[in-house]
Amino acid sequence: MYYRRKIELALLQQFGGVVAKIDFQKLLFLFSQKQSEPTYHFVPYKFGGFSWQANQDMSTLTKYGKVKQNTINWEIIDNDNYSKQLTSADAIVLMQIYNQFKHLRGNELIRYVYEQYPYYAINSEIAGRILDSKQFSKVQQNKPVNNDCTLFTIGYEGKSVEQYVNLLIQQDVKLLCDVRKNPISMKYGFSKSQLKMIVEGVGIRYEHFPELGIESQKRQELNSMNDYEVLFEDYRQNTLPFKKKEVNAVYEEFRSAKRIALTCFEKEAECCHRNSLANTIKDTFKDANIFINHL
Repeated sequence: MYYRRKIELALLQQFGGVVAKIDFQKLLFLFSQKQSEPTYHFVPYKFGGFSWQANQDMSTLTKYGKVKQNTINWEIIDNDNYSKQLTSADAIVLMQIYNQFKHLRGNELIRYVYEQYPYYAINSEIAGRILDSKQFSKVQQNKPVNNDCTLFTIGYEGKSVEQYVNLLIQQDVKLLCDVRKNPISMKYGFSKSQLKMIVEGVGIRYEHFPELGIESQKRQELNSMNDYEVLFEDYRQNTLPFKKKEVNAVYEEFRSAKRIALTCFEKEAECCHRNSLANTIKDTFKDANIFINHL
């Protein structure tokens, strides 16, 4: 079993075995904030900080017969003592979280998290109801707002989907343009349907441009920067000149949304065709003075 799932089970056990799903996300969020290196990352979502990976892990644990759920609660049905399976550092954090929040539930717990971590409440559907005007104003002040025109590029290699989405939110990206030929990933959150659901859940539009991707067979045997340079030269010479309609479509999206991001897999833009695509858009529409930012 993945260690991160043992943390979830230990947290559930420590707080009595049955915890409301919203409370569980908040408690896991607070636990993660106290870790030197967070096990889970969170994004500002409908009820505050939320981790899709943590939620997916809990669903997986139900399939393994460790947990059961209903529309409101998670309930552990495994008798193993998971607290004893944590590292000493995480076991200490778990006890700290329990001692501090064992009597806090529902809106009181949510309010505490919103007050202490207002960024994570910026997309909340209930913040205006459970916070006073001063607290709510602080939340609104934490919402990134930027109207400068910027063409971003971002790869998800080495990032959790929550880290990835936070980068988009913090840069006030309005539209995510997926330029993978085949938008399928073994990594949770990055296949097309998952990614579309996740980013649109935080107010970022998603569009897929498969015509601007590179065929997978061309991506074999990339062992050196020279291999990448050969690949991208081929892309610039033999793909992009024949995809003017799609390149124009991305540019029109940029003109409309002002802040869009081209996305693919590779961490470094220099090792990804999104860099060539961004530069082609910039060079094609020189009068627009396009600024490129690689996240």
